[in-house]
Amino acid sequence: MAEGGKATATINGKVVAEADTWQEVEGNIYFPFSSVDKSIFTPTDYSTTCPWKGKAAYYNISADGEDLTNAAWYYPEPKDGAQHIKDHVAFYKSKVQVSKS
Repeated sequence: MAEGGKATATINGKVVAEADTWQEVEGNIYFPFSSVDKSIFTPTDYSTTCPWKGKAAYYNISADGEDLTNAAWYYPEPKDGAQHIKDHVAFYKSKVQVSKS
């Protein structure tokens, strides 16, 4: 079920994603791809695997003079239990400031 309210992801004050609906999983906000500034994202070869969500792919982000390695991830083909985060992207909170209101 989608969460409501405003969620924002910023890097040094620059908005890189903003959404009125999103998904929250394990304390991470997953933004719809349509809410993300794709011009600052570059796919990487890095990946990880979650037992219940599947294989995650990563993006580097270049924004406001900073290059952040593997700062965002998404599940291109999530497992059945994680279909609600398909076409959504999340950010490492240590690299990107994420808030909701």
